[in-house]
Amino acid sequence: MIKGFRDFIMRGNVIELAIAVVIGAAFGKIVSAFTDGIITPLIASIGSKSVGGLNFFIRPGNDATEVKVNELLTACVNFLIVAAVVYFLIVAPMNALMERRRRGEEPEPATPPEDIMLLQEIRDLLRDRPMQQGPQA
Repeated sequence: MIKGFRDFIMRGNVIELAIAVVIGAAFGKIVSAFTDGIITPLIASIGSKSVGGLNFFIRPGNDATEVKVNELLTACVNFLIVAAVVYFLIVAPMNALMERRRRGEEPEPATPPEDIMLLQEIRDLLRDRPMQQGPQA
């Protein structure tokens, strides 16, 4: 069980995933700073000055009843920016690469190493060789 876990951790996919999570978190902070610093003030400039943009109170004077439309719109813009970056920088190029490979324009991943090819040739030669009779007792 420990060996299986070690093999799982040492696989490249897990390490790549960890790197992607770290970079994604850092990128998320950049997008949040952009939306909080630029988009939110733009959204807040639309609407009522007394409440703060598009926000409103269900019961005036009770801060717990404030509906924060500004935050919802900012989160939506944040999501759309992240989704666009992921699509245009990761998904679209990967789809184009897969399409080229499917059409045969892009070479497939590297052929097996030379030592594997040599072992396959030895295997084929041994298979084609006639069986020799051993000493008879």
